Amino acid sequence: MNIAVLGAQWGDEGKGKLVDLLTPHFSTVARYQGGHNAGHTVFVAGTKFVLRLIPSGILHPDTICVLGNGVVIDPAALFAEIEQLEALGILVEGRLVISNRAHLILPYHRELDVLSEAKRGARKIGTTSRGIGPAYSDKVARRGIRVGDLGDVASSAALEDAVRENVEARNRLIGESHMDWHAVLDGLRQAWARMRPWVRDVSVYLAEARRAGHSVLYEGAQGTMLDIDHGTYPYVTSSNGTVGGVCTGLGVPPRAIDGVLGVTKAYTTRVGDGPFPSELLDATGERLRAAGHEFGAVTGRPRRCGWFDAVVVRHAVRINGLDAVALTKLDVLDGFPEIPVCVGYRAGDRRIDEFPGELGLLASCSPILETMPGWTTPTAGVRRFEDLPAEARAYIARIEQLIGVPAAIVSTGSDRDDTIVRGDSVVAGWLGGRG
Repeated sequence: MNIAVLGAQWGDEGKGKLVDLLTPHFSTVARYQGGHNAGHTVFVAGTKFVLRLIPSGILHPDTICVLGNGVVIDPAALFAEIEQLEALGILVEGRLVISNRAHLILPYHRELDVLSEAKRGARKIGTTSRGIGPAYSDKVARRGIRVGDLGDVASSAALEDAVRENVEARNRLIGESHMDWHAVLDGLRQAWARMRPWVRDVSVYLAEARRAGHSVLYEGAQGTMLDIDHGTYPYVTSSNGTVGGVCTGLGVPPRAIDGVLGVTKAYTTRVGDGPFPSELLDATGERLRAAGHEFGAVTGRPRRCGWFDAVVVRHAVRINGLDAVALTKLDVLDGFPEIPVCVGYRAGDRRIDEFPGELGLLASCSPILETMPGWTTPTAGVRRFEDLPAEARAYIARIEQLIGVPAAIVSTGSDRDDTIVRGDSVVAGWLGGRG
């Protein structure tokens, strides 16, 4: 089986833990989009690992990790992450494959990201200012620099010209200081000397792996609502975190995806700006934030919190063809006497049941809430579905009814083992053995 694991909300749903949990059943974990603005947090035996760029599968010693052509790579960030992992005893060398078609994030991209966000003023998007957007912009404008360009001896003069032109354009735009393009080029050459053994044609690599009978887990970053096409544009990331990004970001055909698992919290969060219909701007929202430790793994920014939004997740189910969801952070809801669920939106006298594409309409929407009984018996650390409080099981059943797919996995804590995989679920069927 080859399956995709992706976010069904605005990111931060707990994909890192899910990928880590599922990895022993796969030979390869392949990341298909995004950059080091994605923070995947995994707790193993009390040790916290924050993966920004390298797939979460790296924590398992027999797994190969792949960065596809849809990923944008900052060499300095990549090397720093490798060094942090190896300092914690995680071997990366020999287990990492990078696409020769992946685009690079360079120093001028980071500066342009900060400048672009500052110029937006009140309309700021809330980016992480790590250069991700400008790198994707250069890619689409056909002036980007790819990993494989660094080792293309026949085009070394073209690489030099591209670096010089891009840096000079940055200098004209910013004007306050002048970046030295020679230093940028030297940095790229040094990066290539280290990256060279890892670079492959990832499409060919994955095709060969599948032909050999090896299983692949496709890992998404961010979430459906941050997708450049299907999210809350323009308050989105610059890539396709939805299932279509698997094909374009790794060079695999649709038939190479046997199943899709969406990850969603038992409530809703988002970072950055933009409409958020079920957001709680009161003490209840603060309680969710504190109980869920809702602060960005990469930036430390506090996340906006709200009740579970079934309209959002239904949108994700349809866009991605989800077979099931993994419901995370159920334990954060422990102790609430009542738990509202957003079942639809109200805009004036109009009811809306499908997520609107018009930003103004979305901003005018208020949530239609249905209240479920809460529970007092803790769910934290529960590892059998039948041991969950009856009210928690009823809450999960109602979510399944609203979104149209089952909750095949339920997470009840941050540690790898605080997880319920329901034995009668499609996910249990997927996990028939390692390829």
